[in-house]
Amino acid sequence: MLLYGFHAVMARLRQAPASFKSLYVDRHRDDTRVRDLLKLAQQQAVQVTRVEAGRLDRMAGGKRHQGVVAQVETQTISTDLPTLLSDLEGRERPPFLLLLDGVTDPRNLGACLRSADGAGVDAVIAPKDHAAPLTDVAMHTASGAGESVPYILVTNLVRTVEQLQDAGFQVYGLADQADAGLYQIRFEGPVAIVMGAEDKGLRRLVREQCDVLLSIPMMGSVSSLNVSVATGVVVYEVLRQRQAPGERPDALPADRRADPGRHRPFQPDGGGESLEERRGEGEQPPYNDDEGDEQRQPRAARPVRQKPAPGRRKRHPVGSAFHAARWLRRVPPWPFAARPVAARL
Repeated sequence: MLLYGFHAVMARLRQAPASFKSLYVDRHRDDTRVRDLLKLAQQQAVQVTRVEAGRLDRMAGGKRHQGVVAQVETQTISTDLPTLLSDLEGRERPPFLLLLDGVTDPRNLGACLRSADGAGVDAVIAPKDHAAPLTDVAMHTASGAGESVPYILVTNLVRTVEQLQDAGFQVYGLADQADAGLYQIRFEGPVAIVMGAEDKGLRRLVREQCDVLLSIPMMGSVSSLNVSVATGVVVYEVLRQRQAPGERPDALPADRRADPGRHRPFQPDGGGESLEERRGEGEQPPYNDDEGDEQRQPRAARPVRQKPAPGRRKRHPVGSAFHAARWLRRVPPWPFAARPVAARL
């Protein structure tokens, strides 16, 4: 398999350095990213060959390689569905799976893997007959996520959905004609998200097998999103709801919350209480509660800056030299310099 690009190559170096057959780097690059790559390759005992950029272009087939190309052994996280379900049992965090139905573009697959890795998805499942293979294009787009997220190919996706439901998963399918919107759903417990192809969506049997059909609100003129973009929206909504209560914005400590009475609400007609009315008797002016803090006083209480007295402005030394040079260019040359050479003798 051919890997190219810094993200994909460095991810493979960290996780499976023994799978490298050869590693080629542009000999004319000596920036920070290349130095970090060379340092990591030296730590992992992977030999690096410095070559010309033209050879890398031919090896990558015209694709954007960023000056790094590697020949590696094909290596994926091999597991099956029963093994995956047994490994997910007894974990503190509820399982989270992503199912792809009919996603045949390797770039979309790589982007879905990358979003799944960032949102904490435990595995990505797809049917063997209607799925993109894990090619070098998908690995490059995944930017290392293909090394960390298991990609499981199953024979029958409908049967897989039934097995997940028997294992306690709530299966949500993304469709246009949906039962509810994405932000109306509360994701709790084991969750499985099913994404369909961009042109056809979910197949009929898969759609009927899902527990809940949901849709992403669309406020513009387009009717749908790219499958990888929609996947990122859905999986990160699940992640947002699963965040610990202490990390949510509405659960911040009292000393970190914004004071709702600190700012006066905007009124288009210019009405509302004046500054003196808002202060009241015995209250300090706003933004002046610190002793000696003169910079944050109300605008009306700030001292007025006095203008300097009229007079000749003092020029900067650089500016004075500039004007002097301009004046000297107007003056005729000295009499001695203006005489011919014969006259001097």
